[in-house]
Amino acid sequence: MPVKPVHLLSRRWQRGFTLIEVLVAVLVFAFAILGAVGLMAAVLQNSTQNGDRSRASMLANEIVSQMWAQQNVNLPPANVTAWQNIVNTPSMGGLPNGQGTVAVATASGISTATVTIWWKAPKVAAAAASSVFTTTVTVP
Repeated sequence: MPVKPVHLLSRRWQRGFTLIEVLVAVLVFAFAILGAVGLMAAVLQNSTQNGDRSRASMLANEIVSQMWAQQNVNLPPANVTAWQNIVNTPSMGGLPNGQGTVAVATASGISTATVTIWWKAPKVAAAAASSVFTTTVTVP
């Protein structure tokens, strides 16, 4: 029986390995693309949440600025109502499903106002907790 050279036998065993290597590379690449898409979705969601938090901070600062301008935490009800309308109207710079309250407390002759803003993004599940921003101000 004739003996075949070793290099011919090794080539025969290597047939098809290139195809398997390509399929594995495509599979790894597909998982990388899926991971990148998932990461982009998370980045977009976090960006939206950060924008809402920033907007809540600016809205609270707006009502607090009115208090500082008047040197009194007891604002006229019309000012508070107008501010609340802005908070719950996204087209006017407010928040989605937003609500705002101003609670004034006086202790030992010092008046303190607590401004609280709640909102819930439209795509958040109904059972999920609302996001909350709270700040407290004391005007001498």
